[in-house]
Amino acid sequence: MSPLHGELSVFARRMSLLGAVILGLVAVGTLGFVLTEDETVWAAFNRSLDVIATTGSIPAPTDTGGQIVKVVLTLLGVGTLFYALVTVAEFFVAGHVGELLADRRNARMLAGMTDHHIVCGYGRVGRQVARDLRAAGARYVVIDPDPVNIESAQGQVGVRAILGEPSDDVSLHNAGIERAKAIIACVDSDAENIFITLTARELRSDIVIVARASVDGSEAKLRRAGADRVISPYKSSGTEMARLALHPQVSGSVDHISDDYRVEEIEVAEGAEGVGMALADVRGGSIIAALRRDGRFQPQPPGDTVLRPGDVVVAMGTPQTMDRLENLFA
Repeated sequence: MSPLHGELSVFARRMSLLGAVILGLVAVGTLGFVLTEDETVWAAFNRSLDVIATTGSIPAPTDTGGQIVKVVLTLLGVGTLFYALVTVAEFFVAGHVGELLADRRNARMLAGMTDHHIVCGYGRVGRQVARDLRAAGARYVVIDPDPVNIESAQGQVGVRAILGEPSDDVSLHNAGIERAKAIIACVDSDAENIFITLTARELRSDIVIVARASVDGSEAKLRRAGADRVISPYKSSGTEMARLALHPQVSGSVDHISDDYRVEEIEVAEGAEGVGMALADVRGGSIIAALRRDGRFQPQPPGDTVLRPGDVVVAMGTPQTMDRLENLFA
């Protein structure tokens, strides 16, 4: 439960308690006036309401007992009503109503999202993931337990963010895991990433899960937990640094050439549309640089090579052409 909903629950409890106190005062006042003023229950009830609300439309009691009841009701009634007014004003002045409306609006927007990505964790890695998804035009939802990170995520136009634990069933349901395309577990803790993977795989057996691992031992655990792909930023950066030191003439990795072109390895899935087709028929505007089959790497494969399930195609092309290949091989 978010802090806003927690504060709303506290407000509702306080108002319920105040309502019960006012009803109790009316009941006690009614009984007191029946006994001291010898009035009917209805007349005593109206007198109690008149005293508590301080309207003064009914003449004051004449005997001492009735006057004592009136004084007690006035003091307690006015104090209770004033406290209720302060409670309501505090709730509005603090901006909780606006936050509640924004929260509900955010929930409605999340309910309409489909084929989006769920980014679990908005730290350094999560922010980079979000930037790349945004650059690719993909929709995503951020889940993070830190209010500062949530505020930072919501600073981006059109981004939906949920304050909560990414490994919690409720948070993932609120993020629309039933309609999501993929989950990216990129919090700083490997143990938390494992919990996220286990929970997500339990909630949806067919969703794509990409997880971050900080140490070697976590990679195998994440795969056993159900992650489809495991990425180690530290290993990747270390490998890249060593390669650049060994080969100073190399300008950098070709994982990301520019915003206009991508280099990808795409696996041909069982039952994909591209199975049984020749490379020349599926390449379109892309360049097929290599083919990995049965553990063997074949650079520049012939165009008449017929694709089989399990083949991994290394291709380069524009985002549109690469999306076309991914759809053919999915």
